[in-house]
Amino acid sequence: MKWTVKDVAVYLQEKEYVDTAVIPLVPLALEKNVKSIVSGGEFVQMIVSELERQFKGRVFLFPPFTYFVSESMEEKMKRITDWTSELTANGMKHIFYVTSDTEWKAREADLPGALLWLPSLPLEHMDEKYKQQIVTDQTSQLMNLLVAKWS
Repeated sequence: MKWTVKDVAVYLQEKEYVDTAVIPLVPLALEKNVKSIVSGGEFVQMIVSELERQFKGRVFLFPPFTYFVSESMEEKMKRITDWTSELTANGMKHIFYVTSDTEWKAREADLPGALLWLPSLPLEHMDEKYKQQIVTDQTSQLMNLLVAKWS
């Protein structure tokens, strides 16, 4: 399920079956390394969209948790903890954060949910067929991780 009126209506009816939140962690910047930062965020968004499609009805894909790269990690940790507390208070048993930002990897143990880190791949010049194959392969790996955490 996605953060849309249509999917939220279904969620409200089927709430007891939807226990997993997926939150893309997407950095923002307008100066240094902006193209690679945007590319990483775009890649993560493609992956989580496919993940949601594969697990529709079990996974709720939330809007991205966006942050400026200049923001301190303490500020980001406080905000992600607040998000997670709100979601768990409302019935989400499993919280997954998906990112290609290596800064989160260093704080993985401090996160209140599970971090799914992906290496960012520059997709802008790739053939569409090859790009889709990479997204499918990466999503398949994440699906296995989610299933393992649910067990």
